[in-house]
Amino acid sequence: MAEIPGINTESAQLIIAEIGLDMTRFPTAGHLVSWAKLCPRTIQSGTSLTAGKTGKGNPYLKGALGSAAATSACGKGTFLSARYRRLVKRRGKGKALVAVARSILVIIWHLLADPTTRFHDLGADYHDRRVNTIRKTNNLVRQLEALGHTVTLQPAI
Repeated sequence: MAEIPGINTESAQLIIAEIGLDMTRFPTAGHLVSWAKLCPRTIQSGTSLTAGKTGKGNPYLKGALGSAAATSACGKGTFLSARYRRLVKRRGKGKALVAVARSILVIIWHLLADPTTRFHDLGADYHDRRVNTIRKTNNLVRQLEALGHTVTLQPAI
């Protein structure tokens, strides 16, 4: 667990002390995230006032994951820091840190559920590498044509 960006040995020990090593209690990573109360809340109109609350959860676990998320968000060149930077633009700092903490908890579940698994960082350019260039090109051409331009594409040499 210490290979995950933002987690040192003390926070790894605290996380293990709070959730334990036996992941059979949590069939999926979503179950662990829900137990820790790090799942996204539901905002729905026309329901009771308690529908949007996720609950308190374990404050020690949340504190350890929050500090790990803040540490990993400050880093550079990792998937978690790139995830924070992508989310902070749209959601704000607090929600982006909670989302990174949730991602860290999902990684921890996978590491503890299968002891043979090792952590492998996806890299800061993970989302850029997954872009479908043909779809992106077609969308940009469509946008320019909607603005009244005629577009002719020539391959770059």
